Amino acid sequence: MAIDPGAVIHPSSVIEDGAQIAAGVSIGPFCHVGPEVVLHPGVSLQSHVVVTGQTEIGEDTSVFAFASLGQIPQDLKFKGEKTSLVIGKRNRIREYVTMNTGTEGGGGVTRVGDDCLFMSSSHVAHDVMIGNRVILVNSVAIAGHCHLEDDVIVGGLSGVHQWVRIGHGAMIGALSMVTADVLPNALVAGPRADVEGLNLVGLKRRGVARSDIAALRDLYHVLSEGSFRETARRLHDEGPESPLVREVLDFILGPSDRSFLTPRPHK
Repeated sequence: MAIDPGAVIHPSSVIEDGAQIAAGVSIGPFCHVGPEVVLHPGVSLQSHVVVTGQTEIGEDTSVFAFASLGQIPQDLKFKGEKTSLVIGKRNRIREYVTMNTGTEGGGGVTRVGDDCLFMSSSHVAHDVMIGNRVILVNSVAIAGHCHLEDDVIVGGLSGVHQWVRIGHGAMIGALSMVTADVLPNALVAGPRADVEGLNLVGLKRRGVARSDIAALRDLYHVLSEGSFRETARRLHDEGPESPLVREVLDFILGPSDRSFLTPRPHK
């Protein structure tokens, strides 16, 4: 067991032999830290937190009461292989959040970026890849193998089907079920989610130029008519000037076995 003398650990918590606890780590009462866990400087486990498996938590991440991180996948194909959960820096992981390790068939790692917020009772399944500054609102469930790019927001009580990709800056409305890939900067909502338009609030918050927003509006209009993939391929070959337009086209033409949530036809 490697515990830095600068770590503060409540005597009621159990730290198993082999765990690596860095300086500035704070572990509150009744926590359980497994033998393969690595906690980097400034990590805080509030109370009644379980961190197990081959799990690494980055600097200054705060984990609130009753969260469970690094348990084995909820996947019947899992046969006990050695897999991991890697969580980045400055994340806020609220009460009752669960995150599972990966599976051999999915690459072996579940990965979370930096500066994310996981609200109470949200779930991150095996082999999920989450970018930076992502927000999962209360009781969101992200199924296995999903990929959420930077700045994605998923509204409360929403579910995301396995293998779905959600592009940079997209926003999913509350009570949505997402079963297909979501384009970057899209606004998606509904029990069987549809694209409602652009995530204008998110774009403005990020300081995106009006010219780029206008280019995205035009792109979504064009994509709503005719053959979706063929149109995207043609526009990509033309070499659009806007980097945000290129990002959407690259996303459409990227590797995926799933269909897309496509913009509604313009009226």
